[in-house]
Amino acid sequence: MDKIKGIFSTICIVATLAVSCQPKAEKNVAEIQTETVTGQDKNGYNKLTAEQEAIIVNKGTERPYSGEYVKDMGEGLYTCARCNEPLYTSKTKFDSECGWPSFDEEIEGKVKRIPDPDGMRTEIVCVKCNAHLGHVFLGEGFTAKNTRHCVNSVSLKFVPAAEVKRQI
Repeated sequence: MDKIKGIFSTICIVATLAVSCQPKAEKNVAEIQTETVTGQDKNGYNKLTAEQEAIIVNKGTERPYSGEYVKDMGEGLYTCARCNEPLYTSKTKFDSECGWPSFDEEIEGKVKRIPDPDGMRTEIVCVKCNAHLGHVFLGEGFTAKNTRHCVNSVSLKFVPAAEVKRQI
């Protein structure tokens, strides 16, 4: 029995060494320079926090009323947190009291609608980078447009109107 344990231990050690000695996948110099200098990933998108990745890439949802832009009603532009594409203007934002930022209209051609597989909801994503934004709901009566884009705050970046004017 001790001989079997010894052989098993030796096999485990050899296996561990074999795995640990494998070359690790390394980023090339260009990727490292891009991330370090610009804060962007290899696709040219903004680097995401773990929370942003869970929501934007893995299609999660932030906790209601936890987002930075739930109550914010400043004048400006809401862009995609992943690629900076303009998505919504503050003129279309309203307080739906649902726990997430709500907009009744996107900037034309900037948000794509994708029916969820269950047919119950419609996902909204950034047209440029496919970042998950949230869901769109129709017929609720919150605004005259009868549309509510329910968007995760972490999927957005707010650009105040004064900064937008400086960039133009």
